[in-house]
Amino acid sequence: MQTITTSSAPAAIGPYSQGIVSGNLLFTAGQIPLDPKEMAIVGTTIEEQTLQVLRNLDAVLEAAGTTWNRVVKTTVYLTDLAEFAAMNRICEQHLGGAKPARSTVQVAALPREAKIEIELVAEIES
Repeated sequence: MQTITTSSAPAAIGPYSQGIVSGNLLFTAGQIPLDPKEMAIVGTTIEEQTLQVLRNLDAVLEAAGTTWNRVVKTTVYLTDLAEFAAMNRICEQHLGGAKPARSTVQVAALPREAKIEIELVAEIES
C-alpha cells in the first residue's frame, strides 16, 4: 500500500489519508469543499461547493498519477437531493467525457456543514 498526500488538496482533518493506493487502485477519502490553504469551506451554493470538491479530487488524482478518465466509481453525499441536478451539471462540465459509475445519497449532515462530499476509486497505471 502507498499513502497519497498532496498540499494541493485539504489536509486530512482526522486520522485518515487523502488517498491510498492498493494494487492498481486508488481509494480516496471523501473530499468536502475545503480550500487547501485556508482549510475553510469554499462557496455557499451547491455549484461552488461541487467545483471545489472536484478540484480537491483533481489534486489527489494527480498526486497518485492518474486522471478522471481512469476513475471507476464515485460516491456523492448530498445534504439535499433537490440539488442533484445542479451538482450533476457541474460534474458533467468538469469531468468532460469521463463517466464513472456513481452512487448519490442524501445524508443528514456533513463535516463543517458542507453541502457535498465525494469519494472515488480510480485505476492507477501499472
